Amino acid sequence: MDALLLARLQFAVTTIYHFFFVPLTLGLSIMVAVMETLYVRSGNENYKRMTKFWGKLFLINFAMGVVTGIVQEFQFGMNWSEYSRFVGDIFGAPLAIEALLAFFLESTFLGVWIFGWNRLSKIQHVTAMWIVAIGSNLSALWILIANSFMQQPVGYALRNGRAEMVDFFALLFNGHVWVQFPHVFFSALSTAAFFVIGISAYHLLKKSSDGDVWAKSFRMGMIFGSIGIVFVLLGGHHQAQHMVKIQPMKMAAAEALWESENPAPLSLFTIVNERERKDVFALKIPALLSFLSYNRFSGEVKGINDIQEEYVKTFGPGDYVPPVAISYWTFRAMVGAGMVMLLLLLFLLFRWIRNRLDLKPWLYRVLIWAIALPYIANSTGWIFTEIARQPWAVFGILRVEQSVSTAVSSGEILLSLVLFTLVYGALMVADVYLLKKYAVAGTQSLDHQE
Repeated sequence: MDALLLARLQFAVTTIYHFFFVPLTLGLSIMVAVMETLYVRSGNENYKRMTKFWGKLFLINFAMGVVTGIVQEFQFGMNWSEYSRFVGDIFGAPLAIEALLAFFLESTFLGVWIFGWNRLSKIQHVTAMWIVAIGSNLSALWILIANSFMQQPVGYALRNGRAEMVDFFALLFNGHVWVQFPHVFFSALSTAAFFVIGISAYHLLKKSSDGDVWAKSFRMGMIFGSIGIVFVLLGGHHQAQHMVKIQPMKMAAAEALWESENPAPLSLFTIVNERERKDVFALKIPALLSFLSYNRFSGEVKGINDIQEEYVKTFGPGDYVPPVAISYWTFRAMVGAGMVMLLLLLFLLFRWIRNRLDLKPWLYRVLIWAIALPYIANSTGWIFTEIARQPWAVFGILRVEQSVSTAVSSGEILLSLVLFTLVYGALMVADVYLLKKYAVAGTQSLDHQE
């Protein structure tokens, strides 16, 4: 196993671990801020207990996100030092702003929120939580600005073998940012909503004390989940249309579309032969991919083979086809999980409208297991985003094999990969244990604190 493969595996491990925690942090920070706002406005102690309970779970998840995120920063300077040398002038700016502005903002005011319950006024305390929520999502924005440069490079000039920033505002208003960030934001909201719904369903099933707390949490999860999933689907549709324009190979890989077609069909189920670049079996809906790409049932969607020929002419000899099977199935896992979430929320809303939210035990159990759905969608969606961009580290200007460090040996990377995997595995076990422990304990743990 060479250094490139090991470096990719290591970055994949740390990225997937990290992004496993990030969406819940982003979404739950907003929900906790809303809960405390309701407490401040109404004086209802149930909202205060909701704020403290869900806030505790937020803190556990936040800590894991911080620990796993820091390691990624070091990898840019070590395993991927050639990448950092090439794009450091551009990539470093949003990451520095994220750390100095957004992360310090959220972490500082999180401390104020934790220790300020009996020291600050209600208005000051809830303001601190809103600053945490805003800071968390600003942090995500700056990171996505950096990532969007990798997807759609703008505002740069190639000088002395490096990409140098010439227009910061082009980087800031990169079209890819403003289709990617809303998708991530509302995905995070959906993640937090299903987390709240699932744990509330557990306590409603067990008929735990503080029933009003769980009923209110359950309904709030439904509201936030419904808003989140609708905008996730709308944002995902808009993002896919943007992808057709800037990274047609990614869309072709997502659909295992080997040849350009007009109108283009949408694949329901395809088994591919990547070596010979053809389908073994395919079940498709005629013209639907053209509709999703252009909002009409006509329009050419370019196929993998045609795009490969274009890229050879543009970028020189090479294989520009990403792993098609992985791209195809991760895309479907993301969309499939999202559609199941939508159906569950529509069912719950229908029951709520008919005043029949007192569900049967098996339905509560389904909702508990449904906590996994947004995690499946988030993880597979991010894997698709990065895998289907291959072989590019920065689309069109820097390939992955050109980005890896020449100073770090494969043995060193292998050792750190094994250690990171073991440590992260232990942290994951600890995180799940703590989340489950306090989630199952419910609001009784608050009584011991108070």
